[in-house]
Amino acid sequence: MINEKLKQLRKEKGVSQKEISSAIGITLCAYSNYEQGIREPSIDIIIKLCKYFKASADYLIGLED
Repeated sequence: MINEKLKQLRKEKGVSQKEISSAIGITLCAYSNYEQGIREPSIDIIIKLCKYFKASADYLIGLED
């Protein structure tokens, strides 16, 4: 679920995976794995993603629309 939300938010913001990964301090490969659903981000990364996208954690993890 989080992978779909990340991809959607990235496309809405019009940024690349590289831009996001650089902004939150992770590798491009790590971020790509989150979007592909290969790996799940840690709580620390979820917090950084929420701040970057200005979205709630509940939205990112699928508890709210």
